[in-house]
Amino acid sequence: MDDAEPGRSPLSAETRRRIDALLLGSPRKYNRLEVAEKSGVPADVTQRRWRSLGFATADDDEVLFTDSDVEAAALAEKLLATGVVPAGMDVAVTRAVGHHLSRLAEWQIELVRELLEKQPELLANEEQLVAFLETVMPLLERLQTFVWRRHLAAYAARAFDAGDDNSGELAVGFVDMVGYTRLTRQIDEDQLSSVLDRFEALASTVVAERHGRIVKMIGDEVLFVADSPDDAVEIAAEFARRAAADAEIPDVRVGLAYGQVLSRLGDVFGKTVNIAARLTSTARPGTIVMDEGLAEALGDEPRYPVQPLRPVSVRGYRRLHRFAIKIPKS
Repeated sequence: MDDAEPGRSPLSAETRRRIDALLLGSPRKYNRLEVAEKSGVPADVTQRRWRSLGFATADDDEVLFTDSDVEAAALAEKLLATGVVPAGMDVAVTRAVGHHLSRLAEWQIELVRELLEKQPELLANEEQLVAFLETVMPLLERLQTFVWRRHLAAYAARAFDAGDDNSGELAVGFVDMVGYTRLTRQIDEDQLSSVLDRFEALASTVVAERHGRIVKMIGDEVLFVADSPDDAVEIAAEFARRAAADAEIPDVRVGLAYGQVLSRLGDVFGKTVNIAARLTSTARPGTIVMDEGLAEALGDEPRYPVQPLRPVSVRGYRRLHRFAIKIPKS
């Protein structure tokens, strides 16, 4: 809302101030040194964490911060004192939180912008606009907390289950749309948005139904993990079947691997992840290609007839052994 669009009157300075205070929770009234003094956290520490959240470095005399920022700085110190965040990991954790929440915030503001384009009368009356935001903000905040707590409970159930295997072995899968780059040159932005929405909706549905977890979505690609090899194959097969049945979504190809995985700050790393990614690039449209670890873990499961394929040379691996699964029709 910083720049007025052509043909639209800019918001008054007072309305901008009110909206800014509404979104931040309170008005800006401190510089970074004052935040440090009031919170009891050294200025260099608060500055480092501020940058880690993804914000530009603040000058000493810039009045950017609110009472909420002072409270947040103090709360961060209390959280560190509990030991939940390992020593030396505060910046990495802050960076991860900032990255994920910045994408959520960008998406939410984009929704508001699209609404204002469809209902310009909201901008024509500044009091009405402020009242609208005063209604929406608490609803968004409460709903986010609900979803966050639900995800906490779901992850806790797995993490605290006494029967869980703590070996760190996971099935990792990459799914990507075939011909995505070519597709972007053939359709307009609205059509591309529709394709991505359908692809992401399909990913969310299939992975959740089959007990997996989405790690991240990057445009035409989805990275997911599953605790068992069977679940990973079920996700891959169902994904391929539903994509083939949807005229709006291009065919997909899937790469799977099974083995040791390092889970860190909501992401996954390690050889198993790299192999799954490399295998995806070798898969043909509508096929599932897996590594030797997953093929062995499946054993003689009759639902998944595994067929060996010719080893391939890919980045980082001179002879990568791979196997294919014929996707059942249902």
